[in-house]
Amino acid sequence: MPTLLPDPARGRAFVRPGFRWDAADAYLFDIDGTLLNSRDAVHYFAFRSAALQILGIEASMDGVPVHGNTDMGILRAVLQRAGMDNIAIDAHMPQIVAHMCAEVQQNQEQMHPELCPSIVDMISHLQAQNKLLGAASGNLETVGWLKLEKAGIRPAFAFGSFSFPRESRADIFQHGVGLARQRLGNKASVTVVGDTPSDIEAARAVGIPAIILATGIFGFDELAAHNPDACFGCATDLLAGGGELPSKVR
Repeated sequence: MPTLLPDPARGRAFVRPGFRWDAADAYLFDIDGTLLNSRDAVHYFAFRSAALQILGIEASMDGVPVHGNTDMGILRAVLQRAGMDNIAIDAHMPQIVAHMCAEVQQNQEQMHPELCPSIVDMISHLQAQNKLLGAASGNLETVGWLKLEKAGIRPAFAFGSFSFPRESRADIFQHGVGLARQRLGNKASVTVVGDTPSDIEAARAVGIPAIILATGIFGFDELAAHNPDACFGCATDLLAGGGELPSKVR
């Protein structure tokens, strides 16, 4: 495995030879850890409230992977641990989802998402080139759009693909690719922008490139080791490269 080195002039950057980050027709952006980070607990409390109010379960997400997961995936793992089988979970899922969305809407004034570095500049760069932008997130749709609205970037995204009824990240990306190609044609090229190994794996499963920003909980070296098409410390490093960068290996 090559060791990825930081470029002092550009920050931390690794790009597959021949890959140009801004050459696609459309871009699917993950939300949490990629576009923004939420320091409030509105989303978290909605999980707990839904489980308690709908099922009478005091749900705990301790030990359940959440980064790179989907809201449906998290709910299923929590409820399985509480003793529910998949048939019962699936039967209650629409009601749970509706409660979560209503709870987040009710408490939206407490939401204070913080944009990741240079995200607005990255979006502006792509918009200036008439790229189609969409959200592709493990959030429930209402939750995802509210986060983008609260962060002030909702108008940048023409469409979105979210959790429920889609549960896997690959299905969310596949749906997003389909939405993009409905607008641009079947031959349109689509690239994912994410922040987790799960984004890399899901993009690979769907057959599209992945640009990864180390602005979530995963570090640059850990993410780059999964061999995405491009990996940057943040969007500031990406923009400093101006497109294709030489890979830095030893």
